[in-house]
Parts: sequence; C-alpha cells; structure tokens
Amino acid sequence: MKILVCLKQVPDTTKVEIDEQTGVLKRDGVDSKMNPYDLYALETSLRIKEQMGGKVTVLTMGPPQAKAVIKEAYMMGADEGYLISDRSFAGSDVLATAYTIAQAIKVIGEQDLIICGKQTTDGDTAQVGPAMAELLGIPHVAWVNLIKDITAEAITVSQDMANSVETVEITFPCLITVEKDIYQPRLPSYRKKLLTEDRPIKVLSLKDFLDQDESHYGLKGSATQVERIFPPDNEVEQEVWVGEGVDLASRIADKLKELRFI
Repeated sequence: MKILVCLKQVPDTTKVEIDEQTGVLKRDGVDSKMNPYDLYALETSLRIKEQMGGKVTVLTMGPPQAKAVIKEAYMMGADEGYLISDRSFAGSDVLATAYTIAQAIKVIGEQDLIICGKQTTDGDTAQVGPAMAELLGIPHVAWVNLIKDITAEAITVSQDMANSVETVEITFPCLITVEKDIYQPRLPSYRKKLLTEDRPIKVLSLKDFLDQDESHYGLKGSATQVERIFPPDNEVEQEVWVGEGVDLASRIADKLKELRFI
C-alpha cells in the first residue's frame, strides 16, 4: 500500500511577528516544530503500514529549513520524503496551498491513501486536506477518530461529527484527515536517526510541476486576501483574593454581577 502523509513546519511559539504589507507570518529566526496534528497523521500511516505493508511517503511545503520535519518523520519510520519549495509559493492561502500540494502529488505518483492532520496550529482552517482531495478528484473524509477496518480495496473509519459519530467506508485512492485522539504518536528513534542520517530528501519546485503558470501559486494564486492581521492583546488585569472559601465565593458572585455576567 502506498501512503502519503502531509506535514507542516509551524512556529514553536504563540508570539510571531506579522508582515503588515502581506499579512503573513514572519517565520525567519523563529523556532519551529512539526505541526502537532500531523504527528497523529504520521502515526496513523505507520500503524496502517505495519498492518498492511507498503510504503510511507511524507510531503511538506515550505522553505529549506522545513526539511527538519521530514528528518523527524524518518526517525519515526517514514520511508521517503519530499519538500515543496519555491519562492513562487510564498504567501499561499488555503486554495493556493492545496493546489500546490496537489500538483506535487501528481509528480510523485498516485497514492492509495493520503493522510493529513485535522488542521495546523498556525492557520487553523482545517480546509487544506479536503481541498486537496477535490483537486485530485478523490473521495475524502474529515475528522476521523478511529480506523475500524482496512482492506486492500477500502478503509472504514469513524467520523466525529461533534453531535454524532458516523461510520464511513471509502475505496482507495482516498484522503482522510485525522483527529488528535486517534492514536498516541510514537517517539522518534535514535537508532532510526542514525540509520536515516544520509537518506535523501527530494525537493520539488515550480519547474517540476505539470502546471508551471506562476499565477496559480503563492499570493498571485490566492483567492483570498488578508485585510488586516494583528497579534492579540496580552495585557490582562489580575486580582488576587485571599480568604475563606465562603467569603471568596460571595465576593466572586458580587464581582460577576458587577461585570454583568450573571
């Protein structure tokens, strides 16, 4: 079975500067990590590989330093990695990102199963995975929290619909996005780190794609524009009250009434 997992490198902090001209995050000089939701996607792929056999390919889009998440994936058990990197891709919104990754997958070759994390911690749109599936013309299921069954032809999953749970069977090729409680991600292996230290990471740029029209990528290919973006105000007034429980409870109730919460 051929499984592809989409990864993303995200800032390892909540305090990131914003480019006021373009409305995008300034990532230079900021510590980064693998998007936490993608760890669950990677773990899901590795467990399916252990059960069904096959190959796990990981794919990420970003600057050259994003290779770090691929190396981490190698340490967890991934077999092959691709980095999509080109200045033409900078500033992509959800649509342009999904289109770019879909173009890369067409270059890599058809996959039986594509797995994405539910969302990223820097964008939180939860739209890239489903958009990719639409662009690739394959079925997809989002919010998967349980793999119920898998065969050579199809996968049966449990889908968290907030107020209900739905069981869905979809045939391959297909795409799923997984919730964070689907599996507990394994830790990177130091032994695998040594074994994969020299494993290559293939880089794909615009010149490798079937569609090389720059107007379809990056800011030019983005259907949405950020009107205004700014960091949240962290100035919060705090009061510390000391006393007996009964007195504090009464005081809290009075304060809530004063603030018109009750």
